[in-house]
Amino acid sequence: MFQVTPLRRLAVALSAAGAVVVASCATGPVTAYASGTAEAVTALADVTSLAPPPAREEDRVSGDHLTVTVRHADGRSDGTFQVYCHPAGGSHPDVGDACRAVDRNTRWGRDVFAPAPEDGVCTMRYGGPATAHVTGRWAGRPVDATYDRSNGCRIERWDRLVPLLPDLRPATR
Repeated sequence: MFQVTPLRRLAVALSAAGAVVVASCATGPVTAYASGTAEAVTALADVTSLAPPPAREEDRVSGDHLTVTVRHADGRSDGTFQVYCHPAGGSHPDVGDACRAVDRNTRWGRDVFAPAPEDGVCTMRYGGPATAHVTGRWAGRPVDATYDRSNGCRIERWDRLVPLLPDLRPATR
């Protein structure tokens, strides 16, 4: 089953009007093209103009700063760390890789620090008592996110930001 998004609804409506729609969002903002009736092209222009702009490089450069507080990580990584990115600096033990982890997970139109969906289907794994609190600014936006490892979805959300958050995955042999 697929999720019905505004772009899919638009594509169905335009197709019904006899328009040809091509859309791509693989690496950034949605790019869409329509040909056919003038009404179809106008409708596409109206909808795509409503999309929020991508994070701009000047937003990113103007003060990406995060404070990461980790608790109950078996003493291995507990503490509060400062992370400055673009350029990298701060008290985090691996600032460069921490910045790259957040950069790698930053996507247009999505909050890299968004909580795991409440209605998600998650495995009933327990990843330990570790918690983290991340505050600051990223890509010009305020950040105030909490993390734990209480189920599979939350563990996966935590692991996406390793090494900003400590790597608590079991060692493989």
